Amino acid sequence: MSYWEDSCRRAAELRNQERVRILALETSCDETAAAVIENGRKILSDVVFSQIDLHELYGGVVPEIASRAHMEACDRVVDQALREAGMTLPEVDALAVTKGPGLVGALLTGVNCMKGLAFAAGKPLIGVNHIEGHVSANYLTSPELEPPFLCLVVSGGHSHLVEVRDYGEYLLLGQTADDAAGEAFDKAARALGLPYPGGPRIDNLAEEGNPEAFTLPSPKTEGRYDYSFSGLKTAFINLVHGMEQRGEPLPKADLAASFRRAVCRELVEKAGLLIREHPEKARRGMALAGGVSANRELRRMAQQMCDRLGVKLYMPQIRLCTDNGAMIGSAAYYELMKGRISGLELNAEPALRLVRE
Repeated sequence: MSYWEDSCRRAAELRNQERVRILALETSCDETAAAVIENGRKILSDVVFSQIDLHELYGGVVPEIASRAHMEACDRVVDQALREAGMTLPEVDALAVTKGPGLVGALLTGVNCMKGLAFAAGKPLIGVNHIEGHVSANYLTSPELEPPFLCLVVSGGHSHLVEVRDYGEYLLLGQTADDAAGEAFDKAARALGLPYPGGPRIDNLAEEGNPEAFTLPSPKTEGRYDYSFSGLKTAFINLVHGMEQRGEPLPKADLAASFRRAVCRELVEKAGLLIREHPEKARRGMALAGGVSANRELRRMAQQMCDRLGVKLYMPQIRLCTDNGAMIGSAAYYELMKGRISGLELNAEPALRLVRE
């Protein structure tokens, strides 16, 4: 029997098994992370190796350095995840790995690692969409959450409003027309001379500033629920450069707070508009997902908006907002339950989309 035939047989058996434990690996960018997840909702272990120190010198992620660091760390984080779960590789039921989107070299490192392990151990393999993983982080924090619900996905490369119709099934309702919110935060941080990673630095500095100190424009978009952060980012950079050229001292905390408020205002207002116009879509609640969902202002403003509209807000724990293996294991469980597994031909898909055509 071939590996594929055996995997299909095992996967079919697992769909009727009471307890399914998945070993998952995430290597889409600059975190090498592994976790063991039970039934998509329970974290048995969660290990993250961060590369921030390696990339801080360059002011951003260097793909070649990231790939090499993943190569060195994959075995280590997988072994640690198994140890912390009190398990061995033969005891897990299936393996999962991020297949995209992300940096192609980083993705290939993780994909090849888990393909080798899956073949050697004779376990089913599930390739997972990284953004779907971020959505699934909510299932780990709030086990009671079930589709359908609305989700605001905000990360360095994505700003989406989606309806989660079922596990693994999404309807795109709004998206950014240009820059994503996380990218805008990174560019604003660079303008203020803040080190990498920019988003968390802006968030921390903004806590000390006045968000009403500076007025920034509200972008206009063709799509009713779409976003645009390019003009807002440019207006902020021009504001900073103008002050520097006039020799004025930069009130960095106030600038950071004003920019953070402007970005979060756009994110929350469009989400609120969607809920008001389509309350049936938010009947079971609204969730945040992605790295920017760790932003404290966004979490506060989203909570205030949902409280006003009488909608339950779900947010991942802060540690589950950024890239981690646990969210990949959660998403993989529901892919497995729908019979979606991968063969040894699995490849990296750096431009993979969340919404299946």
